[in-house]
Amino acid sequence: MSGPLEGVRVLELGVLIAGPFTGRMLADFGAEVIKVEPPGSGDPMREWGLNRYLDHGLWWPLQSRNKKLITLDLRQAEGRRLCLELAARCDVLVENFRPGTLERWGLGPDVLLEANPGLIVARVSGYGQTGPYAERAGFASVGEAMGGLRYINGYPGQVPPRAGVSLGDSLAAMFALQGVLMALYHRDVHGAGGQVVDASILESCFAMLDSTVPEYGKLGVIREPGGSRIGSATPSNVYTTRDGKFMVVAANADSIFGRLCQAMGRPELAQDERFATHWARYENVDELDGIVQGWVALHDATEVDRLLNAAGVVCGPVYTIADIFQDPQYRARDMLVSMQDPELGELVMPGLIPKLSETPGDLRWTGSWELGAHNGEVYGGLLGLDTAELARLAEGKVI
Repeated sequence: MSGPLEGVRVLELGVLIAGPFTGRMLADFGAEVIKVEPPGSGDPMREWGLNRYLDHGLWWPLQSRNKKLITLDLRQAEGRRLCLELAARCDVLVENFRPGTLERWGLGPDVLLEANPGLIVARVSGYGQTGPYAERAGFASVGEAMGGLRYINGYPGQVPPRAGVSLGDSLAAMFALQGVLMALYHRDVHGAGGQVVDASILESCFAMLDSTVPEYGKLGVIREPGGSRIGSATPSNVYTTRDGKFMVVAANADSIFGRLCQAMGRPELAQDERFATHWARYENVDELDGIVQGWVALHDATEVDRLLNAAGVVCGPVYTIADIFQDPQYRARDMLVSMQDPELGELVMPGLIPKLSETPGDLRWTGSWELGAHNGEVYGGLLGLDTAELARLAEGKVI
């Protein structure tokens, strides 16, 4: 292992997206992540993904990269005993079961912290571990809806769309990661014990709402969906080029707007009373957007990109994934990384973020397709179980 989290051992009990994404980020930066899957079936993520190769989903090797994979049946008493033994030897435990599940198995935080007083228990759920909705099942789709993100997305009068990815899961995973790192710092620097990190999809989405909370609390204003615009920022929109491409132009600061006017050959617009200030531009947004759209429509996307970036105007094309693969910025920043998967051959995966100058993370292996691929290493090396004991546990479907 290498990276800033080298020496940190993590036991990952979660399935699907939010918990395993937390584990993946920890593993990418050097933590030893031991992922637990139920014997026989494994994590359902193994089968997820609309587009498949050699009858394999392509999400699994990404979501489980850099992890050691073991099988363990937490519904059996012996499985729970082994889980507790593993937790006693770890720094962090990550789980994203419905609240109350670990407690029903006799593996609640009180039990875990008694076995390992320094353990950080990261719990990711739909609504959090407390409150009237705590025991509800929760997915990103509902968390985004009830967290307020869905309503302000899309266009007025239309069905609120989703982002096209499981955004709520990813946000919850990132907040869980922040909590884990803060708890580790508190434990290791201040000499404290372990604690519980409680991250919910609902609250993670809610945390992204910018100024909508004080706007409603103070003024009673409900922010409505703005389509491709946002708030009072003008001009900041998506415009169509001559060759039918979509281009974002964001020139809502006074200085940048002046540069946009120069680039369009309309320097007088920067002094026009309709557009000279932030609020004047907002009050005349439709007229101003029409002017910008008219200029953009005279040029191909590459020309708009060249002219406006040369002028110091914030702009960029709306990319498909194919466009991303062709963009040199992604390659220069190692954001498209080729890895070798034993079943699928070469796979391109997203690189690591953020970039650390002295202790960067590393991509070491893709997630194994073999259930319990690291059973021998983890149970034998960490818990000291011999071959006969492992065979007995496998026969009883404990592992």
